[in-house]
Amino acid sequence: MNERPDPQTYPVTPRNRAKRLHERAAYDREAVYAVLDAALLCHVAYVIDGQPYCTPTIHWREGDWLFWHGSSASRMLKTQKSGIPVCLTVAHLDGLVLARSGFHHSANYRSAMCFGTAHVIDDPAEKADALKAVVDRFYPGRTQVLRENDPQEAKGTMVIGMRIEEASAKIRSGGVSDDPADSDAPVWAGVIPVETRLGTPEICPKVPDGVTYPDHLAHFREGRRLDEVLTESQALYEKQG
Repeated sequence: MNERPDPQTYPVTPRNRAKRLHERAAYDREAVYAVLDAALLCHVAYVIDGQPYCTPTIHWREGDWLFWHGSSASRMLKTQKSGIPVCLTVAHLDGLVLARSGFHHSANYRSAMCFGTAHVIDDPAEKADALKAVVDRFYPGRTQVLRENDPQEAKGTMVIGMRIEEASAKIRSGGVSDDPADSDAPVWAGVIPVETRLGTPEICPKVPDGVTYPDHLAHFREGRRLDEVLTESQALYEKQG
């Protein structure tokens, strides 16, 4: 009897299996989602007529589905319209690791690699929902105060969806991994942390007097880490949805 797949983890296949430093890899959905949800940008890799391309874009997640969008004239989106295999990746740089040898220099990071078949979201209602989601996923509740997209804007925008078929996360954290023989070398070694933090909001000069910073942006506070804010936005979006 075949075992039923574990709903909490992705199947480990030759496509998503970590080939090196496999102890850093994770295949459970929770680990993959955590990396995806903490990011605004991803890279989507695909092949057109034998030529590989990799396009940076904004992504968002709905359960086990990933979405991205762009101009209807986009080469990437036109190609993916018919349904093609793609690989979507996200990476966070968390620290610079300086060792006592060049070989052991490294970086602390969180990454996710997701595989699936991308296709265009053609249904008008689904597309309209997706174009709201690309805003509300990052700024929960914001579309309630915005005007609706007009027909020309909707026509000029294409939305692509992909169910995650296989995925893996890979994480490196901690300190220096030097050879024991190098531990007494008179060389500075350690980790330089890397973070992206929010700055002071800069209001558009055309905003009318009396319009204040909205409640739905309350967690976008100066000094907070961007990855933490985006993770909180995802949680709020799922709660509201």
